[in-house]
Amino acid sequence: MIFRSKKADKNARTIKPYHCMDIDQVVDDLNVSLDTGLSASEAEYRLTIYGINEMRGGGRPSAFKILVRQLTNIMVIILVAAIVVAFVTKDWIEAGVLIGVIGFNTAVGFFQEFKAEKTMDSLRKMSSPTSRVLRSGQQVVVPTIDLVPGDILYLESGDVVGADCRLFEVFNFDTDEALLTGEALPISKRVAAFSDPELPLGDRTNLSFASTTVTKGRSKGIVYATGMSSEVGKIAKKLMETNKTKKTPLQKSLDKMAWILLAIAIISVLIVFGANKFKINTDVLLYAIGLAIATIPEGLVAVVTLIMSLGVHTLAKKRALVRQLVALESLGSITNICSDKTGTLTQAKMVMVRAWLPGEGFFSVSGLGLEPVGEITKKVSLPRVARPSNAVVNFSTPSHTDEVNGTACSIQSEKVQPLDDDRSTASVDEKTVTVDATNMSASFRRLAEAASLCSMSEIKHNAETGEWVGIGDPTEIALQVFASKLSMGKPQLTSNSGAHDRWSVVCEYPFDSTIKRMSVVVRNESTGEQLVFLKGATERVVPCCTGRQDGDADRITDVTPNALQSCLDPRIEQMARDGLRVLSIAYRPLSSDECIKDMSKANRDDVEVGMTFLGLVGIYDPPRPESHPSVMECYRAGIQVTMLTGDHPETAAAIARQVGILQSEDSLSDAKEANTDHQVISLGPTVMTAR
Repeated sequence: MIFRSKKADKNARTIKPYHCMDIDQVVDDLNVSLDTGLSASEAEYRLTIYGINEMRGGGRPSAFKILVRQLTNIMVIILVAAIVVAFVTKDWIEAGVLIGVIGFNTAVGFFQEFKAEKTMDSLRKMSSPTSRVLRSGQQVVVPTIDLVPGDILYLESGDVVGADCRLFEVFNFDTDEALLTGEALPISKRVAAFSDPELPLGDRTNLSFASTTVTKGRSKGIVYATGMSSEVGKIAKKLMETNKTKKTPLQKSLDKMAWILLAIAIISVLIVFGANKFKINTDVLLYAIGLAIATIPEGLVAVVTLIMSLGVHTLAKKRALVRQLVALESLGSITNICSDKTGTLTQAKMVMVRAWLPGEGFFSVSGLGLEPVGEITKKVSLPRVARPSNAVVNFSTPSHTDEVNGTACSIQSEKVQPLDDDRSTASVDEKTVTVDATNMSASFRRLAEAASLCSMSEIKHNAETGEWVGIGDPTEIALQVFASKLSMGKPQLTSNSGAHDRWSVVCEYPFDSTIKRMSVVVRNESTGEQLVFLKGATERVVPCCTGRQDGDADRITDVTPNALQSCLDPRIEQMARDGLRVLSIAYRPLSSDECIKDMSKANRDDVEVGMTFLGLVGIYDPPRPESHPSVMECYRAGIQVTMLTGDHPETAAAIARQVGILQSEDSLSDAKEANTDHQVISLGPTVMTAR
């Protein structure tokens, strides 16, 4: 989006609820063909009707306007009047002092605000200069400012969306909408229409908004709003209206004091004249003027400006940009800060730190960051006599406990009852064993394969910087790092490395925010076996399952979804209490009839059924190192900090405790009522989670 100064708000118009309209309705309303797009002449005509695609009122900073703003306050005007009087009475010293004060005040305020405006002007230019559209049946590249309602817009990974558009074709398409909604994680898009015209902006997943960034996939959309009519344009309009708001309390107080002092000065002059029976000569006039000027605190304006300038300088060291000095007063009046969790209080660098498998219990995963270095360990019980200290443990046999006492993040767990009621609890000693290719169970190997293959993300090593980078969704990247720690990353499983069977992805059913899960169909090129891997929110994966795998591949226990959910709830709450986001993973082999079909054309509901539950994975988003000190500093300043998130209440509470927003003894009684989706749950005055 290009920002320019524009007096007329030509392209601001009322926008229909296009997220509630079917594609055919949108096409009819905007009078466009999906096959050919707009013609060149039609696009040019619409440009004259709707105006160019730009932000109004965002021109280059005007030095004259900034200068005038420094001089247009009551105190400065009174000082200017005092300068005139001083010149008339030939009081050169007083006039020189007043000129110096006004000059210093004006110079400091002018240069601070002019520098800030130039920085803002540079930020405005960070936008998409061109866009790919369909015009007269041909895909062409046009300047973003020439986009008009009705244009067919092409989007792919890395693009900055040039205008608000209604999506009609998506393929694994995600966008970063933090600019509009504050949501740090990418938003998955869909095509189907919604029924609620008042749906919140962040939930309108069939729309793509101007100035947001495409993080994954590709799509096509019909432009329906440009310039000031777009969502980012509405924000810009609100910001411009904010600039016209009333004066701050400090400005009002200074103006009030200036008028009072002016009245006192006038009264003082009248008293002097009255004392001399209004026989005014040069001496009486000079005395009266001197008394009047003495009542005006000419240094006050300079002191206030200097203090605010020092505040701006301090904030600049903290990488904060202050456009106007008076904004510091509003900043100093803050009593409550509402902060998003992911990416704001936390690092938005997901890492998988724990897994739980039926019949085997908890596994810990060490290593933080994207580098695939770390160990997968498990504590197992060893009978004191039956097994020597150097015994080799094979995880194909169920262990005797589900307990694990820590992870690489120093997350402490509480013991939960084993899933199988007939397990022995007579063992005494415990041993930490590292899981690798030689001793992992069939279930754990299948879990690692699912984490690796049921993902569209990848991790790469940058040879120049020596750093590892992730491409794609942060949650999928965390699973990919976990699999890579076992040398089972997607590149290893899909290549002829020889260390593992070679797999290929047959088709993908991408993540859908409405069902909160994704799946892939994969083929083992060595054996010809085809599997469906499924991952997602536990409450959406469990209804697809009819069994669970306990250790060995041939040890599959039939279970109903309700019984399985009951078994999983204590483990989920335990992991959530440690601040982990919990996902569930399941799989099933395709039948012989399904193997010969084109699965890409199969109904998704027919594919994601009869699944075998594999296990839970816990993903940790570490808090930023500066979050806890910042929260404590806010509390010391009397500012209340509130965390807003969409996580499980236990997860939200755990992160809130780690950053200092909640204290360890705070109760979560309200969170126990969170049994359905689409609720806003208060966990106290400082934490709210939306589900």
